[in-house]
Amino acid sequence: MKAILLGTAAGGGFPQWNCACPMCTAGLPPRTQDCLAISADGSSWYLINASPDIRAQILATKQLAPGPGPRETPLRGVLLTDAELDHTLGLTMLRETPVMSVWAPPAVLTALHTDFPLAPILSRYGTWTWHPITAPLTLDRLHITPIPISTKHPKYTTSSTDTPWVVAYRIHDPTTGGTLIYAPCLSTWPEGFTELAAGATCIILDGTFYSADEMSTATHTGVPTPTQRAMGHLPITGPTGTLPRIAAHPTKRWLYTHLNNTNPLLNPTSPEHAAVLNGGAEIPMDGTELNL
Repeated sequence: MKAILLGTAAGGGFPQWNCACPMCTAGLPPRTQDCLAISADGSSWYLINASPDIRAQILATKQLAPGPGPRETPLRGVLLTDAELDHTLGLTMLRETPVMSVWAPPAVLTALHTDFPLAPILSRYGTWTWHPITAPLTLDRLHITPIPISTKHPKYTTSSTDTPWVVAYRIHDPTTGGTLIYAPCLSTWPEGFTELAAGATCIILDGTFYSADEMSTATHTGVPTPTQRAMGHLPITGPTGTLPRIAAHPTKRWLYTHLNNTNPLLNPTSPEHAAVLNGGAEIPMDGTELNL
């Protein structure tokens, strides 16, 4: 199995276009919005999420280059972790493909047919098929299992359903034995997640916020912000943080993605960046390739 981290920033990317906070104006390495590409053979690829930056991400990734025919592409489908705009808007940029398949939790598919009707819009451009994912499926030999994470839904929908809106994915290659878990959004540490991680080769975790109070002050953004808990992201450090859990599995490869523009990990010279590396995790940049 091959995987490429096409983007590693949270919604809005880094730096954000409308932000003059110290982080966004520090001249730090830029990052595009979170997105992953996976493949069993390096020829046919599936996206996990489709960020608003997907065009630039595809153009920057040689494995996703079009061909051999003048209008052929190696992209075969998209799996969505949720219905948030920063994970779905990129679907509009894929409208010129003649055939595309999308898999997502049922609540997400409902939202994309009603509240944010991408599905009927895209159907006018090509043959799009939309599949609910509630159980494991196999794509080009890769066994993909959805892991329910939370019932948090996007702002654009008023739905109150308690069914899963957010999932992570476990991707297993039976040929190589490699297993990847992709969890860019974790509101809690789900029951059974530790056991799943113990059986994985590589775990890509939600790295949105370094600390639990990161957005509680005006030092980063200068404007009032919603609480981090309401935004559905566990912090990396602190009593509820994910970094302490990593220590129990030192033989696994842990990576943090989906970094918010407030996160000090964006600065490779910061003490927080060093602390995470010392804690046994990686902070990959856009374009990082994994072979599992």
